[in-house]
Amino acid sequence: MTAPRIRYDRLAWLMFLFIIGMIWYVARNRKANTFAEGLQVNVVALPSGDKLISERDVRQALLAAFGSDLENSELVNLQVERMERVLEGDPFVKNADVYIDQNNQLHIKIDQREPVVRVLDNNGNNYYLDAAGKKMPPSKNFAARVIVATGNVSPYTPEFREKRKSTLKDLFHITQTLLTDEFLKSFIQQIHVNNRGEFILVPLVGDQKIELGSARKLEDKLNRLKIFYQQGMPYEGWRKYETINLKYSGQVVCKR
Repeated sequence: MTAPRIRYDRLAWLMFLFIIGMIWYVARNRKANTFAEGLQVNVVALPSGDKLISERDVRQALLAAFGSDLENSELVNLQVERMERVLEGDPFVKNADVYIDQNNQLHIKIDQREPVVRVLDNNGNNYYLDAAGKKMPPSKNFAARVIVATGNVSPYTPEFREKRKSTLKDLFHITQTLLTDEFLKSFIQQIHVNNRGEFILVPLVGDQKIELGSARKLEDKLNRLKIFYQQGMPYEGWRKYETINLKYSGQVVCKR
């Protein structure tokens, strides 16, 4: 009876894998026992160039949550995923990306929520809505240059966009529609909701009040408004009319 042949090539391959595994294990543990060499925070500015949250705010939020200087922490103790969750709990933060590079530098990249309208309602509330309809408080760093909404606005709830009837829902829809048009987004500075739940637009130039009425047939109303300003208003003068009424189908009714 002959002894089984030893496959030296297979044995050599297993030894090679074992050595590689040991090298990886030692390197991993050695890296885990080293300290973070620095903290780099990058808050990506909004298209306007502004920042609702500063790099200093990010550092303070992490210090409050973890109670220690992360730059002097062992890498094994850095809870990267928890850091991201803590930062994304901030109302100004849309996304937080935290990672450690090969030089043991801790990097934090912050993408901000972008406000599209500021609500100052009859109940004294003061807040922003971002592009996804999320509520944001005023920032201590700067006041965003966005459309301002005033008047009889429905109270905010997280599901306001799902409601069948809500002036806040209609207000947000009007804002989104205005922002898709290059002329209107730079021309309208305020949306007011009167006590009847009707919408009034206030332009940046001129003294007119533009009576929109309801948010129904919005695109048609705004198209009539654009045609009136671009073709009729330059000849009549920006201060000639007190009100411009878009509530009647197919018409632009002006009052001096």
